[in-house]
Order: sequence, then structure tokens, then C-alpha cells
Amino acid sequence: MKRRLHILLPGGSGHVGRLLAKHFHDQGDHVTVLSRSAQAAPWTVLPWDGRAPGGWTSAVDGADAVINLAGRSVNCRYTAANRQAIMASRIDSTRVIGQAIAQAARPPRLWLNAGTATIYRHALDLPMDEATGELGGGETGAPSTWRFSIDVASAWEKTFYDAATPHTRKVALRSAMIMSPDRGGIFDMLRRLVSLGLGGRAGTGKQFISWIHETDFVNAIEFLMARDGLQGSINVCAPSPLPNRDFMADFRHAYGMPIGLPASRWMLEVGAIFLRTETELILKSRRVIPGRLLEAGFTFTFPQWPDAVADLVSRWRLQTP
Repeated sequence: MKRRLHILLPGGSGHVGRLLAKHFHDQGDHVTVLSRSAQAAPWTVLPWDGRAPGGWTSAVDGADAVINLAGRSVNCRYTAANRQAIMASRIDSTRVIGQAIAQAARPPRLWLNAGTATIYRHALDLPMDEATGELGGGETGAPSTWRFSIDVASAWEKTFYDAATPHTRKVALRSAMIMSPDRGGIFDMLRRLVSLGLGGRAGTGKQFISWIHETDFVNAIEFLMARDGLQGSINVCAPSPLPNRDFMADFRHAYGMPIGLPASRWMLEVGAIFLRTETELILKSRRVIPGRLLEAGFTFTFPQWPDAVADLVSRWRLQTP
């Protein structure tokens, strides 16, 4: 019989956190979510502010794994206040978790810390894996405003690796867009555009989209938990990124929508102002591949986007009244 694990999920009340909390809870593990707001859930939820130690630190002691997902959403305008909140929410939460692990009498054997595939440069030419991928920030052809995301991703990982936790294995998750049919995720947002006939190419449509099906994301987390030899930065994404124009064409085909109006760059810039977001989220080319996962023997259930989006659309329809 599989031993019941204690999984601690700081920032686990968001979309990705709920995916993992439900998965571990459903298989009988003890799940504790740290959240800024009290929410009723089938698992334990403890309050925290993501900045300072508190009563929640007792849940770190003796936990089998800490999976830190805390961080303010980047789906906003990059005002000075929002930039400060985006950076601080990641740095502060990572730092205080590291302190709690360092002070624990029984430190967790594993600490998985959220990160982002955005750490790599705007890449149209070559795929980016962990061994040869080039970090972004200084590439030509990319707006200077995109540097902020690189600064956040780099500072996030540095804070994680600077934490003195010698008895805990550490993995930084450089995750791509996680696709789930549930409400509130990136798939749900794109589905709405497609349903309105607005699911055409964005800009030139040449920029690559890196993604991962929720089934493979959860399985990858399980895989990393079980492989004691894996540590460091790991790309968590499907092995087949594809250009935006093809990505959206496959989405329209799966949804049964023959029309997909394209959006030029200037249209996206105007729309982003009204939607209170940034065009970087859709125009930056993220051509990331999971080199280390594949080398370690991880098998993807949905390695190709057409199969993945067909499954997601089918499941979305089944759960929609």
C-alpha cells in the first residue's frame, strides 16, 4: 500500500494549485494549502501572508514535499505598483519558505518551486532546453519592456537557490502554460476567444507557444517527486511547441469553429490596454522543450497539441451544463 504523503502547497488556492491539491487529495494524501484568503476546501487550508513566518510554519516540519506556487498573476498592466507586487510576491514567499525549511526539525525531503519558461529568450530560431537554452533579457528584436519578466524569473530562481536548505532536494519548475478545461485557466480564456470567432493568429503568428496538458503536468510533478536524482532547473512543458498560427488553427478545428479573425500587433496593443494586460503574454516566442524530463524517461500522454486540445475541448463540453 502506498504511504500517505503530506503535501504542502503554498499559494495553492489558484488554478494550478487546485489541480494539484485535488490530485493529491483524491489519491489519499494529506494536503495542506497556504492561502492569503480563507477558502472552504476538502483539504486543510491555513492562512499566511506570503511574507513572514507564522503558525503555518508548523506544517513545513515533517512534510514530504513543499510545492510553492505563490505569486501574483502576471495577467495585468505592468504599472510600477503591479511590477512591485509581482516581484515581491515571488521573492518574499520563496525566501520565507526557505527560512521555514531551514529551521524545521524534520525538513521536507523535496522543495518544488514554481518558475516560468519565460526565463528563456524570445526564440524563433532554436528550441530552448535546460542545457543549451539561452536566458533572455538582452536579445534583439524584443521590446525593452519584456526585460521585466526575465528579471522576475531570474530573481525568483536566485532566491530559491540561495536558500540554505542542505537536507532538502530542490527543483525549480520552469513551467509553460498549463492547459486545463476548468474555469479560470489559460485554456478557458483562449476557448472564449475561439467561440467568438476571434481565435486567429496573433501578430505575425510565427511566435512559438509552449504548453503542457494538465495530465502531463500533474504526472511530471509525481515523476519529479519520485526521482531523487533530479534537482535544479527543469522545463515542465510538452515536447512540441508550435507557432501561434498553428496552435490557434488546431484549437479552432477541435472546437469546430471555422472562423478565426487575426489580430495585428497594433490591435493587440490597443486591446491589451482595455483588458488591463500586456501583449508580451501572447507575442513573446517561447520555444521551450523538456530536455531533462525526456532524458530521465518521462513519457507524455499528450506530446502533441492537436490531441491535447481535442481532449481538453471534449472534457470542457462534458462538464459544461
